[in-house]
Amino acid sequence: MSDYILEMNHITKEFSGVKALDDVNLKVKRGEIHALCGENGAGKSTLMNVLSGVYTYGSYSGDIVYNGEICKFHSIRESEAKGIVIIHQELALSPNLSVAENVFLGNEQTSVKGVINWTETRKKAQEMLERVGLGHEDVNVPIGTLGVGKQQLIEIAKAMAKKVELLILDEPTAALNDEESKQLLEIMLELKKQGITCIIISHKLNEISYVSDAITVIRDGHTIETLEKGKDDFSEDRIIKGMVGRELTNRYPLREGVKIGDTIFEVQNWNAYHPDDENRQIIKNVNLKVKAGEVVGLAGLMGAGRTELAMSIFGRSYGQKISGTVKINGKEVHLKSVRDAIDNRLAYVSEDRKTYGLVLIDDIKRNMTMAALRNFFSKKGVVNGNDEIVSAEEYKKRINIKANSIEQTVGSLSGGNQQKVVLAKWMLTQPDVLILDEPTRGIDVGAKYEIYCVINELAKAGKAVIVISSEMQEIIGTCDRVYVINEGAIAGELSKEEVTQERIMQCIMAHNRKGE
Repeated sequence: MSDYILEMNHITKEFSGVKALDDVNLKVKRGEIHALCGENGAGKSTLMNVLSGVYTYGSYSGDIVYNGEICKFHSIRESEAKGIVIIHQELALSPNLSVAENVFLGNEQTSVKGVINWTETRKKAQEMLERVGLGHEDVNVPIGTLGVGKQQLIEIAKAMAKKVELLILDEPTAALNDEESKQLLEIMLELKKQGITCIIISHKLNEISYVSDAITVIRDGHTIETLEKGKDDFSEDRIIKGMVGRELTNRYPLREGVKIGDTIFEVQNWNAYHPDDENRQIIKNVNLKVKAGEVVGLAGLMGAGRTELAMSIFGRSYGQKISGTVKINGKEVHLKSVRDAIDNRLAYVSEDRKTYGLVLIDDIKRNMTMAALRNFFSKKGVVNGNDEIVSAEEYKKRINIKANSIEQTVGSLSGGNQQKVVLAKWMLTQPDVLILDEPTRGIDVGAKYEIYCVINELAKAGKAVIVISSEMQEIIGTCDRVYVINEGAIAGELSKEEVTQERIMQCIMAHNRKGE
């Protein structure tokens, strides 16, 4: 039998005459962890969708050779029957069904007469959970009550239940914290010991370097190179060079020509309680200030309350019993709704672009202009379509959105380009204050650099910018000043010169000791 479990030869895939994949070749050795790297829109997910039967045989050209046999998949079910299982970035779980039901969703354990055997379902689900390190979990609880990290591992358990030989993971750690990510990577290494071959798509290059045996780089729909561990340079800088086609000497562009002015955004004595529990205080007496032209970071561990703080300020989108004062340009404002926030030139880019940021079935133009429609693109309730087109075209060019036209459906764009559409949407509201919540989550280094350039552009225009990020290096590289948040309160404030990962953790630990 061949050393290669999978060979994809001369794969070409077009969408509306545009080649998403152009003569792509991929070889994956049996029992290895093989990474696919590339910028957003390079064609990584498209290639895996071809492999798994999402894009059916006949819709592309080229051959898929799996276990020495040419395969012509017409559906996902056909590829799964061969042992190829894909786990997409958006989890395919039903939140109201139990863990056991989700593990065997579409793969039900039935008797001869087609009746589900619930005893067997629960027993086998428990066995699958043990294989991914979740043996202690109750298989009867609704899966929606578990955290994203555990749900990601349950997706792997679900794949194991389908007798997987080749497991494809598309951005498996994008929504996970560092601890959850490490656990998932260790599970992958364990699966490798069990003889399961994995293909991982990820923008977290440190994770790829740690877990992968080989890395194939795809750029603009072409295969660039394959690097092998122990033979080639596996450093992050080397991988980036393959991805973007050049050395990326500085991942954070310099902010030049920015004058920091007076305070234009101020929050005083801000408190908020959990939306479902009026006795549980989430945000505790927060005070912060941001000056014109200043980029201020909110750092902290997952669950520290950074997103909850931002959403409670932005038109009271989160929480109840909210109290405190917000001042914009020295004037106290009452932001009782999202409309109030927009009218007072406050914008918030959510960490979850697909749920809260975009209408995926609508086009780029409509997504860009929807938040600004009432104030900037309509008169007496009548929308000026020409103005919409002009502005959408301007921002598409200004922040380099890679798309055929502004009429293209947003759901068909890569993650990085979707993120740019969300940024454009809020920039079009002409805000004085912009809160960016995890602005570069799940996007590649090239797209990250472009978004950092947009942040610099906003600062240069005299805006007050707040950046929330779980990546400490991103906070250090982009911000002029940092507030450390812990358990819903300000644990410390650090200047640009003071900010290091160690200082941030020291603030958190000191705050924890204070609360004991």
